[in-house]
Amino acid sequence: MQQNKLFEDTSQVDKRHKKIGYRLYVRFKDVPGNRVELYHDDSLVKSADFSDRVAKKLFIVEAVELGAQKSRLAEVLSISRQTIHNYVETKKYYGLEGLIRSYSPSKKASLREQRESNADKGFSGNKARQLEQMRREQREKQATQIELPFGDRTVDPKDQPFSEQHDWERTRYAGVFTYLITLIHLNDWLRFTSSFLGSKYKLLFTFILMIARNIRSIEQLKNIRKREAGIVLGIRHLPGKKLARTWLYDASKLQVARQMLSHFSFRQIRSGIVGTWMWFIDGHLLPYTGKTTVHQAFNTQRSMMVPGRNNIVVCDASGRIVDFEIQEGKGDLRGYLIELGEKWKNEIAAGPVMVFDREGYGANFFYKMNQAGIDYVTWEKHVDVNKLKELEAEQFTEQFEFNGKTYRVFEGEKPFTCHIDDQQPESFTLRRIYIWNVSCNRRTCALASVKTKNKMDTQQCAKAILDRWGCSENTFKHLADRHPLNYQPGYAFTESQKQEVSNPELKEIKKTASKLKSHLARLYKKLSKSKEAYNKDGSVRKNSLRQKVQSQIKEKEAEIKRLKERAEKIPEKIDLSMLEDYSCFQRICNESKYLFDLVTASVWNARKQMVEWLLPLYGNKQEYIDLFYAITHCHGWVKSEARQITVRIEPLQQPSRLAAQQQFCRKLSQLRVTTPTGKLLQIEVGSSPIN
Repeated sequence: MQQNKLFEDTSQVDKRHKKIGYRLYVRFKDVPGNRVELYHDDSLVKSADFSDRVAKKLFIVEAVELGAQKSRLAEVLSISRQTIHNYVETKKYYGLEGLIRSYSPSKKASLREQRESNADKGFSGNKARQLEQMRREQREKQATQIELPFGDRTVDPKDQPFSEQHDWERTRYAGVFTYLITLIHLNDWLRFTSSFLGSKYKLLFTFILMIARNIRSIEQLKNIRKREAGIVLGIRHLPGKKLARTWLYDASKLQVARQMLSHFSFRQIRSGIVGTWMWFIDGHLLPYTGKTTVHQAFNTQRSMMVPGRNNIVVCDASGRIVDFEIQEGKGDLRGYLIELGEKWKNEIAAGPVMVFDREGYGANFFYKMNQAGIDYVTWEKHVDVNKLKELEAEQFTEQFEFNGKTYRVFEGEKPFTCHIDDQQPESFTLRRIYIWNVSCNRRTCALASVKTKNKMDTQQCAKAILDRWGCSENTFKHLADRHPLNYQPGYAFTESQKQEVSNPELKEIKKTASKLKSHLARLYKKLSKSKEAYNKDGSVRKNSLRQKVQSQIKEKEAEIKRLKERAEKIPEKIDLSMLEDYSCFQRICNESKYLFDLVTASVWNARKQMVEWLLPLYGNKQEYIDLFYAITHCHGWVKSEARQITVRIEPLQQPSRLAAQQQFCRKLSQLRVTTPTGKLLQIEVGSSPIN
């Protein structure tokens, strides 16, 4: 504050001080104005003799780089703003050597002599004209193709989004435009998709409409007004079933879906779109009902194995999707958790706390997670309910409300011992969270391995495991109502690398041994009830019932022993490819499913963001979700101009909803979202512009 005051006083007295912006000013030391000094506040930054043209150029360029405004600097130095711009651009494209015409320093010769002797080594021609030509070429390039920062695929000018110009046209799908604005704002969706897919990006725009309007399959596109949907998405006409299949086939052949997903996840984390404190990991069954032989996955609802795959999804605490992976058959949740921690170790300093269910329970796995430095919270398996009931109520020292229910908790420890690769047993302890649901009088336990209690205390660990199970279900439950989670746009099969199956011979041996053990148990019971029989001379009768039972027991035990020895010599699994006549397992190619689920995750996260924007605009907190879907299903009109795309949606009838709708659309318009070619996307609320 004192420096600013001194500067203001000095500038008022000394008229030779000229402000040029960002607390910078220049001072002319002599009357002709040849000696000039550059100050930042009251600190001298640079001085130059403007009689030397090279020194003048360097002075101007350095002032601009420090934050001087070109217009103010041009006014103070009595030169044109374009000249200053040319100096800056010359240094940008030609370097300092191009700016000063390339002369080598020498103490013997003067600056003028050095420049004259080295003039033939410099850049020839008028640099201002060269820069003008470069700017013209750059504008033409931007007008004809999209800059592709992630790949080398170009987009034909006629296939660019919103390239068509037209007057107001009516559309039933105007509300979908809200998703498009948010996707471009959050993930630069147009550049992102076109950089990987080129002109085939239009397939993902079709998926956006399907997911936003809950269209369950490509075949249902026949019910969509293709022109009305196309002008909202910027692709002229929505494809029919046949053309959409062609686009899907062409996009799948590029094999870029995994790269797109990786870039999408990294961008969300680096931009702060998703949280990095707690990540909830859960699997979702993708069933398959065709005739092809594929591996099986576990169906939780039916409690049985069915043909299909496992889609493991990672969500943050707000329900936004962070990452996902489709695995063949049952999948490997434990291996995925280890890979997930290693994948983001360098990106997230503190590391997220992984929250997963009982599928990951195991001492060896917990030890590997600890060794990898991954924090986690999970349910405890095989809890003795009777022992939990015996705990005194006074032991549950902490109480909190969660999801409308009362919980009481306290913390203890649970020891584990594991054996890794036939080495010495390793012992470790985990935090044990005792949870008592007071509302329904049920008790259970959770396990936590968080290095510091400052990161997550007892209540936070309990809320973490309750936040995705119990009263509040995981993200899949909410997604299923709005999006076709199990939908596979197109099926393609290749031979699976996993051709091992359980040895049927070993299975038959175990089945026979199980029957023998059951029979043996009945014999033991029969033996316990039978009494020893004696002859008249007091000797034991050899053909008595008890003797017969004992003889049968010995036979069964010997047979079970032989089966056990035989089973130890037989491999647990066999490779079907080694057999002459076999039907091999096929693997469902996931490329099309990854593309569809990538759009599903993007639309879901955009929906989460828009709902947060809408929440403070509407007073009734119980209906703002319905209001959001009412806005996104509005009809309206679209107008495409040279520099702007305007969508006008019909106003809602209720005054409170209308006010929230108008503010929400104004919020989206103020984001100033543009297409790669510079067209501004705007959305408004109003009556029909068509007479």
